[in-house]
Amino acid sequence: MAAVENPEPVGLRPFHEFDEANATWPRGDRLEAIRTAADDFRRRFKGQGQVRAVRTVDLVSAGYPTRYAFGGAARGGPNPYVNILNRLVVVQFEDFEGRPRTLCWEPTVPEGSSEAPFYAQLIERYGEWLSQNVLANRYNTVEGALSQCGLTPGDVDFVAFDHLHVQDMRILMGTTRPVEGEYEPRKPVFPNASFLCQRKEVDTLRSPHPMQWAWYVPGGMDHVIEDNLVLIDGDVELGVGIALVSTPGHTDGNQSLVVNTPDGVWVSSENGVAADNWHPHLSKIPGVRKEAELMGREVILNSNTLEDSIDQYDSMVKEKALADPNRADPRWMNVFPSSELPAWKRQWPIVPSFTYGGMNYGSIEPAAS
Repeated sequence: MAAVENPEPVGLRPFHEFDEANATWPRGDRLEAIRTAADDFRRRFKGQGQVRAVRTVDLVSAGYPTRYAFGGAARGGPNPYVNILNRLVVVQFEDFEGRPRTLCWEPTVPEGSSEAPFYAQLIERYGEWLSQNVLANRYNTVEGALSQCGLTPGDVDFVAFDHLHVQDMRILMGTTRPVEGEYEPRKPVFPNASFLCQRKEVDTLRSPHPMQWAWYVPGGMDHVIEDNLVLIDGDVELGVGIALVSTPGHTDGNQSLVVNTPDGVWVSSENGVAADNWHPHLSKIPGVRKEAELMGREVILNSNTLEDSIDQYDSMVKEKALADPNRADPRWMNVFPSSELPAWKRQWPIVPSFTYGGMNYGSIEPAAS
């Protein structure tokens, strides 16, 4: 069994509007090139049409160091941890042959996430009860979230993450041999889905550098069933109104979901954990606006890893340039964190200045029998 090395056989179309911008040198000239390329792509992308439906369902919240969430800029919180809320995003769309398709974005399984060294050490430090009942909350399983949408895992055609931090892909993809301590190979959660991953992200999960190690599940790709693993090198469109855009920096293989909806284009990733990361000049979180003004920056990074902070900065500018203004408040662009900081009073004063809260468009339909 081997991974699919070319995304086109599964119906994906690579696109190249950003190729020249991504290669622009010196780096100080790159941002303007990225904005120009984003304008070109958005015009073509929106002209193709919109996705059929989008729905988000809360899965799990997790404790996350405040110093990482806003690159050390946030000030005044008595609690060194905030919570970030992971949501499953279900998108239904037509592929380029006119067939209905379903994408699952960010189907996180917390049992796997707890094996990442950072969270394993957190559990060891604070104990299992505090770690799983105070620093974390579970709202739905992946299967339960899909059920709320009227779907089963077998209805899903594509699965993707922005990056593979804290993901045990053996749980989702299944394995060809038993995991240590188990007696049988694992069965895939999504039996009919193609897993869309940037090649560099898969390589990193299989062999992380010490600077990357704490956030990747050890052995998280060992002996997975690779027949449905589709390796991507760059930007691809999945169908009408939906694309995955390469946004490296937070990790080498980071990618962002781009969808065209009745409220315009949305972009989703974990380059930030709140609207404040992409719009620090509007932030009311103590320290965030001041840091951006002091350093002359238009974004503030989510920085639990700093694989390439300049690339991450450029990627966040790209995301903001791709997105449309939010319908509720046009000062904020539709850049939706895949793990969003909720507006919980217990985290005061580290409370987001604007909360997206999810996406809900159209009607999710079960697969035709």
